[in-house]
Amino acid sequence: MSQATYILAGISYYIVSVIIIVIVLNLINRREKKKYQDEIVTLERDKNLIISSAILSELNKVEALVNNEKMQETYDDWQKRFKEIKDVEVPKITDALIEIEDCFNEKDYKSLNEKIAKAELEIFYVKTKSNFLLDEIKEITLSEERNRETITKLKTKYREIITKYNKNKNDYKDVCAPLELQFENVDKLFAAFEVAMDANSYEEVGKIVKGIDDLIGNLGVVIDEAPTIILIGKNLIPNKMKEIRIINERMISEGYNLDYLNLEYNIEESDKKIQDVFARLNVLNVEDSIFELKTILDYFDGIYNDFDKEKQARKIFEEYIRKVLVKANKLEKINNGLYRKLDVIKYSYDLTDDDVKVIEVIKQELITIKKDYNEIVDAHRNKSFAYTRLGKEMERLNVRLSKTEEKLDIALKSLGSLEEDEQRAHEQLDEIKDILKKAKIRINSYKLPMIPNSYYVQLSEANVAIKEIVREMNKKPVSIKTLNIRVDTARDLVLKLYNTSNEVIKTAAMTEIAIMYGNRYRPVNKNIDIELTRAEDMFFKGEFKKALENTIRAINVLEPGVYDKLIESVRK
Repeated sequence: MSQATYILAGISYYIVSVIIIVIVLNLINRREKKKYQDEIVTLERDKNLIISSAILSELNKVEALVNNEKMQETYDDWQKRFKEIKDVEVPKITDALIEIEDCFNEKDYKSLNEKIAKAELEIFYVKTKSNFLLDEIKEITLSEERNRETITKLKTKYREIITKYNKNKNDYKDVCAPLELQFENVDKLFAAFEVAMDANSYEEVGKIVKGIDDLIGNLGVVIDEAPTIILIGKNLIPNKMKEIRIINERMISEGYNLDYLNLEYNIEESDKKIQDVFARLNVLNVEDSIFELKTILDYFDGIYNDFDKEKQARKIFEEYIRKVLVKANKLEKINNGLYRKLDVIKYSYDLTDDDVKVIEVIKQELITIKKDYNEIVDAHRNKSFAYTRLGKEMERLNVRLSKTEEKLDIALKSLGSLEEDEQRAHEQLDEIKDILKKAKIRINSYKLPMIPNSYYVQLSEANVAIKEIVREMNKKPVSIKTLNIRVDTARDLVLKLYNTSNEVIKTAAMTEIAIMYGNRYRPVNKNIDIELTRAEDMFFKGEFKKALENTIRAINVLEPGVYDKLIESVRK
């Protein structure tokens, strides 16, 4: 391509770009213009809606209702406020909209945005005033219909209350006078409502309707709750008080201490609370009355439980009062017997003061328990405490006594086992000597060419250990701990000797069998002949294990696995 062609293409691109930019800017401008046009139209519409025909219509209705000075003042005030909105504030908005159109036509968008924002705020403010004025006017124009509807509902509710009262009049005998007086007040208010409606005293009508609503609401609550209040306050609680007093007096005469219940004081306080409830009921105030009466009723129900607990506690106390004393005396007798023998036991079995300290501890615990026991019994005789407390104290004392009894049982087992251990040591000495005898018989039952030195060493050790047992038994006092150690040592050594005797005999017998088995290979193998001869020398020297190992190793050259065969033949 030539240079001219490049220049022409460049110019074409430039022109196209400019056209596109112009088109885009034009579209943006048209879109912006359309947005402002829509906002101006919306503002104009909102302005026109401020003064609605509803206000004029409602004002005309009020004009027909004016029949007193107060209503006239209210009507004149509404007319003044409506005129101000119509003749002052709406024209200001109209002027502001004209300025907005001028700015739009002149494309002064910066000022336009500010003026639109101010106009929106002003329209909202004036529209709110207009709506508030309309609501105030409707409060009067619609009040008759609304109040009539409310009064109709209240009359229906009132008739239901009267009907319920008349059907169950006996349930309200303690509150008939204030109820009927309140019925008269409601009837008077209904009549006052009609008078106020006829006089168009709508402010007074609102107060009357509210008053009737409050009275009927309270009457409904009283009619619902008064029978329950009367039943609980006049029947249930007094009957329980009477019955509880009778039970209380009877139990006191039977030896129960019930001072902790503060019964008379609580009955007096309950009477005061009931009187207060009925005083409030007399002025038709039943707030929290049922709750308060039920709380009192629950309290007296709880008194029955307290009585039952006292009776149960008395059974527990009477059960323990003998049981604890008998057990304490029994343990004291046993422990005192041990205490008297303490010096003998300590000397006989080489015990330290710490070893027998538990006897002194048990003695002091029993003294303390008996002291506490006597204090509880004195409190019972003097009727100082209720049985619930006495029963718990006696239960705790029994627990302490049981722990002391457990300590004494352990001490008896521990000290009693000392004599048993000494006797057992004598029996075990006889058993040890018997095992030693069997070990000797066993080693002599097989004609060994020589007994190994290890046997004589172990025999010597076993004999020494037996002598140590005998020496320990002959000591005065006897140390059971040391004696038990001596017995265990001697038993281990004698058992070791017995096992050694069995092992020597088994090894010697196995060696003889192996040598005799290997003799068949002497003529055919010179090395086997030499090794067997060496094994025989070891056998006659008492080295049975080495002789067996040497024989097996020699034969195994020609007959692998010979050891297992020999073992199998021995078993058969």
